[in-house]
Amino acid sequence: MCSLLPSFSLLLICTAGSWAMNVTMPFMEYLDQDRLVCLKWGFDSPAGDITFQLAVNTTGWVGFGLSPNGDMMGADIVIGGLGPKGSYFTDRYSTGNSMPKVDMQQSYTLLSMSENQNQTIMTFRRSIKACDDKDFQITAQPIKLIYAYGKTDDISYHGGRRGTKEVNLLNYMPRTIPANSSYLNVTMNNITVPSNTTYYHCKVMKLPKLGEKHHIYQIEPVIEHRDIVHHMLLYRCPLYVTNPYDKPCYIGDIGDACFEVVASWGVGGGVYELPENAAIPVGGEDSERLYRLEIHYNNPERKEGIKDSSGLRLHYTAKLRQHDVGIMTTGILPGNVKYDIPPKANQFHTYAICNTAHFSKLLDPVPDLQVFAVLLHTHLAGRKVRVGHFRNGKQIDFLALNENYNFELQQTVSLGSIKKIKQGDEIAVECTYSTANRTSVTQMGLATTDEMCLAFLFYYPAINITSCISIPDTKGVQMDANTIPQDKIAEYERLLKKAPQTQVILDSNVSTGLGYLMLTFLFCLI
Repeated sequence: MCSLLPSFSLLLICTAGSWAMNVTMPFMEYLDQDRLVCLKWGFDSPAGDITFQLAVNTTGWVGFGLSPNGDMMGADIVIGGLGPKGSYFTDRYSTGNSMPKVDMQQSYTLLSMSENQNQTIMTFRRSIKACDDKDFQITAQPIKLIYAYGKTDDISYHGGRRGTKEVNLLNYMPRTIPANSSYLNVTMNNITVPSNTTYYHCKVMKLPKLGEKHHIYQIEPVIEHRDIVHHMLLYRCPLYVTNPYDKPCYIGDIGDACFEVVASWGVGGGVYELPENAAIPVGGEDSERLYRLEIHYNNPERKEGIKDSSGLRLHYTAKLRQHDVGIMTTGILPGNVKYDIPPKANQFHTYAICNTAHFSKLLDPVPDLQVFAVLLHTHLAGRKVRVGHFRNGKQIDFLALNENYNFELQQTVSLGSIKKIKQGDEIAVECTYSTANRTSVTQMGLATTDEMCLAFLFYYPAINITSCISIPDTKGVQMDANTIPQDKIAEYERLLKKAPQTQVILDSNVSTGLGYLMLTFLFCLI
């Protein structure tokens, strides 16, 4: 099969389309305790625009702002309403506890203004990046949101009709505790971490039996030694893995075949809570399945005598949500594969693809997959990760984009809008590395000084395909990364990009070790 993906650069795309409230603005937060002020929002990418919808129980004016400290001083504010002469809306800024001044550059765009059942609904948009010095810079850190409103359309002092709430707009995670909830700890049991710079430990185990299906709604890291715990993954095992064990990973044990990701955590990350309409299934028909907890210990100082019981705490509830969540691994086949990165490269790109047209060979029908969050993963040389979304040979979007990848901050990030993958769509994972300060080849592998290129896609409804990964066949590439001159690095990168790719699709719903497809195809370069 011929894929068109690498003939297109992974560029930012801004497209106009129909407005779907539940898809384009997936986040919602009440800003007051009485639930009279409701904010919805969403965004296409952290480098694009953000759209807000403010609904307030009043037929007077409404105001919303982004504040550096929770009060009016220095706040970036919009005020609007629907008066006798129609809608009004202005971008303003505040210099204190007085009427906000009109900004000379109107950075906000009013999309709609309406009144319904004594409620004013104002929908507006602005660039996430500040357009002038009066705009508040929106980042992936918690921001103090302020609001105020009046009883009439005469914009005057709000009295007690005001408030503030701190919300992370770009990485929103609601905090809810469902009824009938509990948790289970999936941890190591006082293992001895060897003094290796890189060590992977695996514990294959059975979880406490839950006779009925439950939903995991929150994943919480339980870390004893933050200086050496690099990442943790919990996998559900295929049916043919039946024996528990507790030993180093990837030494030929049958549990190495457990690759259905159930939960994940990366260095720098915190608690991750799933959206209110979706959660990860556990128990029920899968009660007899084993699970594999994998922890990567990064110990560059070769510390000795460390005992560790780190792991994950899975908060679950018997009250089922609307959708079962799946986590699909995409990117370059992890492990010791031949995809060498030369030294002294300021910028070197690797590519992997996933062609979902082949999913129908493993399940029928194939539903549309709604991607709502992503965890990106490389090692120390990683600088950027981009996950392109292609349909009919053309890029339509990014599923994920991180132009400033930080090895010390690997967290699951909620997307600003739900991304829909249709059968036949293609996913390209591009990683950019810098080896300018390295004197030898960087290999793909498990060590922190090796490299990886992975994107874990959180989506619903869950299907039995757990991984869609690829690796180029480099036998036809005559250049050696160990000896390549610096002026030939770009040519070497192009040769790897043109090499045939072997795609591996893993299926968890099998009773033997043959639940996968391996497909070899060429990229079509124009």
